[in-house]
Amino acid sequence: MAETAPYVSFKNVVAGYGGGDVLKGVEFDVPQGGVTCIVGPNGSGKSTLLKTVSGLVTPRLGEIWFKGQNLVGLTPRQILRLGVVQVPQNHSLFREMTVNENVELGAFLVKDKKVIAQRMDAVREMFPIVIERANDKAGSLSGGQQRLVEFARCLMLEPDLVVLDEPSMGLDPKTLRSMFATIKMMNNMGRTVLLVEQNARQALKMSHFGVVLENGKVRLSGSGTDVLNNPEIGALYLGGSIEETKHAS
Repeated sequence: MAETAPYVSFKNVVAGYGGGDVLKGVEFDVPQGGVTCIVGPNGSGKSTLLKTVSGLVTPRLGEIWFKGQNLVGLTPRQILRLGVVQVPQNHSLFREMTVNENVELGAFLVKDKKVIAQRMDAVREMFPIVIERANDKAGSLSGGQQRLVEFARCLMLEPDLVVLDEPSMGLDPKTLRSMFATIKMMNNMGRTVLLVEQNARQALKMSHFGVVLENGKVRLSGSGTDVLNNPEIGALYLGGSIEETKHAS
């Protein structure tokens, strides 16, 4: 990791949809230059939390600081310009457009054609599929191939923070390993990564920092290894809460 100082800070974030709060006072810091993984049971607020970072959900209370600026109240476009790019859980490529066209769309905020061309060259070097399937329609790609193209597209804006929501969703084991290797590659390039991941064990092994959400609150946090080895974490994947497991033991 490049630095240990907080890069992103969630401060008492309360957010939800309609009349209900999904996040109930979330607080933790994301170190710069590392991979931070958020895990927890379904309905714990993981995806909602990521949406607050990218401006898709506005917190009712609290603040989200990124590089010294409060993101709360900014539009998704303004947050993009600050260097935060999210790859959503559901595949987001335009199926009838080619791979090349989809990747180029990632640079829609960039006006300089030379800069766009340079970034395309860099992305092609990192992701051979962008060359191999350049003229194929995105809809013809497998789920894993689409995910790699989405990663390539997000890097066209040269983000400082890459936000990934369940990147392994629906991937076979071989593609899963490739996807995790790609996340490591992006991190090694200097990107700070914040991800939500259902494959908790694998994701925490590669993460510098781990956060466990339960019922919209942070229940555990620490290094990825510490969270992975915490004896209570298994409770979150066995249908019970940490408190219930304590009472049962």
